[in-house]
Amino acid sequence: MYESHFNLREMPFSLTPDTQFFYNRESHNQALNTLVFALEEGEGFVKIVGEVGTGKTILCRQLLNTLSKKFKTAYIPNPYLTPEELKNLLAKEIGARVTTHMPAHRVLAAINNRLIKLAEEGLQVVMVIDEAQAMPRETLEALRLLSNLETEKRKLLQVVLLGQPELDELLGRDDLRQLRQRIVYQEYLHTFDQKSVRHYLRFRLAAAGFRQGTLFSGAAEKLLYFATRGTPRLINILAHKAMIAAWGRGDGQVTSYHLAKAIADTSESFPLGKFLSLRWHLLWPLAGAASIALVLVRPVWLGGLL
Repeated sequence: MYESHFNLREMPFSLTPDTQFFYNRESHNQALNTLVFALEEGEGFVKIVGEVGTGKTILCRQLLNTLSKKFKTAYIPNPYLTPEELKNLLAKEIGARVTTHMPAHRVLAAINNRLIKLAEEGLQVVMVIDEAQAMPRETLEALRLLSNLETEKRKLLQVVLLGQPELDELLGRDDLRQLRQRIVYQEYLHTFDQKSVRHYLRFRLAAAGFRQGTLFSGAAEKLLYFATRGTPRLINILAHKAMIAAWGRGDGQVTSYHLAKAIADTSESFPLGKFLSLRWHLLWPLAGAASIALVLVRPVWLGGLL
């Protein structure tokens, strides 16, 4: 699309969780370090919580790429499973010998035997569960019972839970207090501040091969921050659309005008977009100037919209 126009190897703001574009700063860096440390120490449960779009999935992928060969991982991207489905999926991931319609106690025994075998081979088994807030209560309890599998020296199964804030609400239930008490480490992913948004843009552009100075103008960067409040997924969406707008006009830099068009094109996701999407004939010639004014002046009513 616009890669050749901006001299890029690939699109820098794709929503695909490509670890090449993992922004290892701020709370994401802290979360990754905590995960690696906790797993190296053999702790049982680790929890990472972040709002929608803050980068939990790419953090998960980065973790899987970071862990050394002494770890055997079972990655579960969709945890809306029954207890039986969870056990069978874990068994498959670690190579335990189970068959269809095998009784539950035999499935558990097969998992335990395989975990012991892997431990004897010097491997640590980690189950990484993304979108953990979607896991049914009964399945969470089954997960806790699986974590009971251990030798006298170590846990046979470690668990990483990544989820939205609803995960905290779920684990706050009184009947899940035993699981909640087993969470040794927890971290929270936060949105970026304005300075970090600028660094994030430039990091991803550089990772995609951009070597020609600054692609986004200062006003565009500020408008992008105020429109997204520093949420990585929303930054990616608007930055991508703004680059399309600049490419379509043959412009060599992404300005606040292009950002205003991108916001208007995504009006359902951004309150400011509903204002900018009023495509009166005279609005677009003024959009760039208006968006700069919104960034620099920031009147009280703008805070209410954003």
